Amino acid sequence: MNQAIDGPIDVTLQEGERLHISGLFVAFVSGLPQLLFPLLAAVFGARKSDNPALIPIMVAAVLALSLFFRWLTWLRFRYHVGDDDIRIEKGILNRTARSIPYERIQDVSIQQRPLARIMGLSEVKFETGGGDGDDAKLSFVTLDEANRLRALVRSRKAGVAVAQEVPGMVESEDTETLFEMDGKRVFILGLYSFSLVIFAVLGGFAQQFDFLLPFDFWDLKRWAGLAEDSGVGVSTINGVGMAGQLILAFGAFSSLIFIGLATGVGRTFLREHGFRLTQSSKGFRRRRGLFTLTDVVMPTHRVQAAVVQTGPIRKRRGWHSLKFVSLAQDSKEESNYVAAPLATLGEVWRIAQAAGIDAPDGDERLRKGAKLHWLIQLALLVPPLLIAMATLLIFADRPLAPTLFLSLLLVITACLFWCDWRKYRFGLDNQQLYLRRGWWQQQLTLAPQVKVQSIEIAQGPLARRCGLASLKFGIAGGTLEMVALPLSTAQAIREAVMEKVVEVDYSAINQSR
Repeated sequence: MNQAIDGPIDVTLQEGERLHISGLFVAFVSGLPQLLFPLLAAVFGARKSDNPALIPIMVAAVLALSLFFRWLTWLRFRYHVGDDDIRIEKGILNRTARSIPYERIQDVSIQQRPLARIMGLSEVKFETGGGDGDDAKLSFVTLDEANRLRALVRSRKAGVAVAQEVPGMVESEDTETLFEMDGKRVFILGLYSFSLVIFAVLGGFAQQFDFLLPFDFWDLKRWAGLAEDSGVGVSTINGVGMAGQLILAFGAFSSLIFIGLATGVGRTFLREHGFRLTQSSKGFRRRRGLFTLTDVVMPTHRVQAAVVQTGPIRKRRGWHSLKFVSLAQDSKEESNYVAAPLATLGEVWRIAQAAGIDAPDGDERLRKGAKLHWLIQLALLVPPLLIAMATLLIFADRPLAPTLFLSLLLVITACLFWCDWRKYRFGLDNQQLYLRRGWWQQQLTLAPQVKVQSIEIAQGPLARRCGLASLKFGIAGGTLEMVALPLSTAQAIREAVMEKVVEVDYSAINQSR
């Protein structure tokens, strides 16, 4: 919970711990990109004064001011580990204190960015599942202190009294390595992670800093003029013949593919290098990263569901990925805990079984959804497309090309709906729920019935007239929705799951074991 401090600060908070002083330098260097605009403003302002000597003075003033405010922030930041919670006090003028009870902490992760790693420092993040991860972060403490805090929090959650003064306290040794990736497998994962994000980055950079360029970056006529001046204009391309044009097009396409593959491999190596998943009596521990090392621990009992993903190309090679659904958010890019980015099915089911989730054994009785549901969804798209076609035929000067495009779009959409229907399956056995969907991004979700917290039957106007319904299962950290069910089937599944749920004592199911 957050609590603003209006009166005198509690003595226990004043006697709390400070962050490591070396972290002040790490935070200052890491924040230099944020000072780019103030520094540019200072440089341009000094240049307009016709006094070049002011430029280094202005730059030094901006840097000194930033360092001063970071020092004030560091000076006014304290954290205190109590018997029942962790309290964080911060703020220069507006003082706030946040109390995080141990039972609310879903995950404690340790992260080491390159500069912090060189200096032996790390960030400690307390994930509460409430979306306030930045408010529950200690930047920076020593690695020994980070390990001590994580071990202490986990011990307090388990109800074990541990002395806070024990220096260098670390966690118990991992008992089993469940999964790890060598360089070859990371490279294969990078090839599957095709990405053209570099063009978005370059475009965003050019848009933000176009005032530094000698001409308008987005002026296509200027680019065409430069191409003509260099001898590769439109007339030159037209003069090389059809074969030459095909070779040029193939070269451009190949370059695009190469850049996408290289970007995917590079990003994957930075994120997944040294990937290792282990399990101890406390839970799963995942370590990965080339420059930025992350060390994340998640208790086993926090796993609410498992998501197994693959695709047509990966599946041919026998590759799948495994993610766990929980209250804790893995990262800004991933809402679920990545347990195995690229693994065989045998490895996937071994990890899932360690989390209390069993592989399908044929008793789950997977069934197709009603085709009528997808036909209704497709029918809802037809009227807008027909209206657009009629508008083009009436008002457009050359309606043939856009009309053909809209017709092709309708055909492609119908094919996508058909592929989705063919791959969609739902079912349950005595212990788990199953949902399989997706023709390109194929996904199988498995959720223990005892982890279900709510069940909702939903019907839209058309679905109600057709006797169809959707069944939504609320689980901690996400939802699982079965669509295109006959109403009688949805009600029968709800009753079967409720019989399992009512036997569960939810005051104890998510406690440490």
